[in-house]
Amino acid sequence: MAGRGEGPDFVEALARGLDVLTCFDADHPAMTLSEVAAAAGLARPTARRLLLTLEELGHVRSAGGTFSLTPRVLSLGMAYVGALGLWDVARPHLEALVARTGESSSMAQLDGSDVVYVARVSVPKLIALRVEIGTRFPAVQTSQGKVLLAALPPGELAGTLAEPSRSGLPPYIGRSPEQLRDELTEVRARGWALADEELAPGVRSVAVPVRDGTGAVRAAMNVTVHAAETPVDRLLGEHLPALLRTAGDVSADWARWQSRPHVEVDRSRSAG
Repeated sequence: MAGRGEGPDFVEALARGLDVLTCFDADHPAMTLSEVAAAAGLARPTARRLLLTLEELGHVRSAGGTFSLTPRVLSLGMAYVGALGLWDVARPHLEALVARTGESSSMAQLDGSDVVYVARVSVPKLIALRVEIGTRFPAVQTSQGKVLLAALPPGELAGTLAEPSRSGLPPYIGRSPEQLRDELTEVRARGWALADEELAPGVRSVAVPVRDGTGAVRAAMNVTVHAAETPVDRLLGEHLPALLRTAGDVSADWARWQSRPHVEVDRSRSAG
């Protein structure tokens, strides 16, 4: 995995450490040293030093000859979410939307050709899909991903779609590149996207954009339903209007949050 950097300031050791962290996932929650070395493409001594360093920092724990992540790694992702201010802004709106619809709602952002969930309020329903903050899915198979892809400039879109997914799911073959291009054009024009059992059987969702203070699409918000319970007509006729209003409120509050005065700290005084 390491060795992608080309710039003179690229730090290979840091890249390798991050590679080690990303080796762990839902299918590999605990791994031996040999398994980590193989997954990260590292020599065993290098992998060992990195794992022991991460353990000392509190990001990894070892037991019985295997290594696993600790909850401290969540601080890496939540620092990003906190810097955006998006979760604090969106939470009450998501909770109100879920209370109104009785369905789960999430927010996601684009990372390469995948979407990554950055906020979620769920309801207990039997949907064959486990979603948590940090979950990654191929963008082309999700309503949120279609919204985010549709917002990209054409040149950037082509490069993004060319990136391999890191979700661990098999490639989606449900549509041709031409069909995807036409669908994204329609999504861009109408302002919302539908994913009808494209990610998993029984999972149906509709998503709309969330914009920052400049009007740029920075995230997408969805409502997810069980296909056997909620037909497309109801999803679009009842839940989509509420979702559009909620996303508009989140965008407005986020714009206000971004324009708030920032307090500069006098470090020389605080140090004394």
